[in-house]
Amino acid sequence: MLKIRPAEERGHATHGWLDTYHTFSFAHYYDPQEMGYSCLRVINDDTVAPAMGFGTHGHDNMEIISLVLDGTLEHKDSMGNVARIRPGDIQRMSAGTGVMHSEYNPSEAEPVHFFQIWIIPNQRNLTPSYAQKAFPEGDRRGTLRLVCSPDGRDGSLVIHQDALLYVSTLKDGESATYALQPGRKAYLHVARGNVRVNGQSLKTGDGARIEGEPEIHLQSDDSAEILLFDLP
Repeated sequence: MLKIRPAEERGHATHGWLDTYHTFSFAHYYDPQEMGYSCLRVINDDTVAPAMGFGTHGHDNMEIISLVLDGTLEHKDSMGNVARIRPGDIQRMSAGTGVMHSEYNPSEAEPVHFFQIWIIPNQRNLTPSYAQKAFPEGDRRGTLRLVCSPDGRDGSLVIHQDALLYVSTLKDGESATYALQPGRKAYLHVARGNVRVNGQSLKTGDGARIEGEPEIHLQSDDSAEILLFDLP
């Protein structure tokens, strides 16, 4: 079963400095049918204007993953981390017992376009932690590159949940295939571009719930960037 979530059905808000799309219920967008999928709770597609950002705010008991498509995102948190996240970087923050952080666009001229993803952890009240790693396009090109996992395999970042996150950049005509194990679910999100998923066409911003499919076949119709979650 493959159930498409069209981009235009997502929640959307503009705040002048922020243009944001919500795949699942978030903030003022609420849909009882879209409260997440398995342990995947949030996929926010955010564009922040130059020299603007999210002021200091708190989180707890959530695995928070940030991925930048364009521009630079500056991060500061109560653990003492100060970092800049650029295209190809993956940031993971385990909020655990609680952490304060801010996210800011340090550019005076260019917006920053990024995804923030929340995954519900399988352990509560962990000690907060932070990790960041670059995954160059060459590592993602024409394949599914594992970037987050519960055990850090293949150089991925560790998250506290039995979930896997893969990223892929497929140029025109390139393909990739993923074997989905019995009893597992998958969620696919098209960050940008056009791709066929088991023969069905998806465009920028579309997502798909996938269950009962032993294999997920991706075929790019032009340059596409894809997020694939393997979920319990």
